[in-house]
Amino acid sequence: MQAFLKGPSSISTKPPSTKDRGTAATAGGSGEGKRVRAIPWVEKYRPKCMDEVAFQEEVVAVLKKTLQGADLPNLLFYGPPGTGKTSTILAAARELFGPELFRQRVLELNASDERGIQVIREKVKSFAQLTVSGSRSDGRPCPPFKIIILDEADSMTSAAQAALRRTMERESKTTRFCLICNYISRIIEPITSRCSKFRFKPLSDKIQQQRLLDIAEKENVTVSSEAVSYLVHASEGDLRKAITLLQSATRLTGGKEVTEKVVTEIAGNLINEGYAATQFINQLHDTIIERKDLSDKQKSVIAEKLADTDKCLADGSDEFLQLISLCAVVMQQLIQNN
Repeated sequence: MQAFLKGPSSISTKPPSTKDRGTAATAGGSGEGKRVRAIPWVEKYRPKCMDEVAFQEEVVAVLKKTLQGADLPNLLFYGPPGTGKTSTILAAARELFGPELFRQRVLELNASDERGIQVIREKVKSFAQLTVSGSRSDGRPCPPFKIIILDEADSMTSAAQAALRRTMERESKTTRFCLICNYISRIIEPITSRCSKFRFKPLSDKIQQQRLLDIAEKENVTVSSEAVSYLVHASEGDLRKAITLLQSATRLTGGKEVTEKVVTEIAGNLINEGYAATQFINQLHDTIIERKDLSDKQKSVIAEKLADTDKCLADGSDEFLQLISLCAVVMQQLIQNN
């Protein structure tokens, strides 16, 4: 998950010249042209080392202390999306193993796509049982263990989490696990008790704006200050989403200035001539809280229903049915004022 980079990036973002593209296209001696694959900005500007991760000072400081001893406990990273959870563990793994052993020693799985008990029994268990070998070319000590990263672990089934707990116990000598999730309450207690827990705080608006401006400068993109502010607002603290929206807006404008109007069109506010349910809920919440004609009790009833609806939508419930149920509760509270 994308984290804010501190200071100038070491990654070159200057577009290759025509000559360079031609050289890349014919590399390998095949004589046939190959199209250069565009890299998403989210990956292009992902931190490559711990020093490039910023705004999560407490987490980085503790991990650096741990890395100095070339050891690592089982980890549990939790917090809002787009705050740098995945980026941080990948950067830590690169520092531990170096570029040569990184692919051999790290297994990354998206638990929301591969979350069944069969995946835990096959992929995770088989990788955990592999013998570690090899040494770093730079002479630095290499820890005698592997790292398994389970992204979106809160989407795993209870049975899969129970199987994971048993695997964590059996393979503790040769494998470390890093679980990444948005909601720590969805992880079973036997797992959380075996992990060092780190909470990633939401990125401030100022940090996000500066990061977007840095990327825009490196990519030679002209973006208005209003557009940057709206990108931050629309992404709701998710820097990964903000960077993706900026890249999409840049492609839409074809090199022209990215304005607030363009960002509004890209942000996905309108779906099938209607509003996205999750965005509708967020905006309705702000409106309800600000209304003066509702009592605190009425606001609390509606807010509780908003939370229930948001949870149901996150679990995959039907948007239309959830919105009908929500509107019914709102109407009941509004009628009391008449």
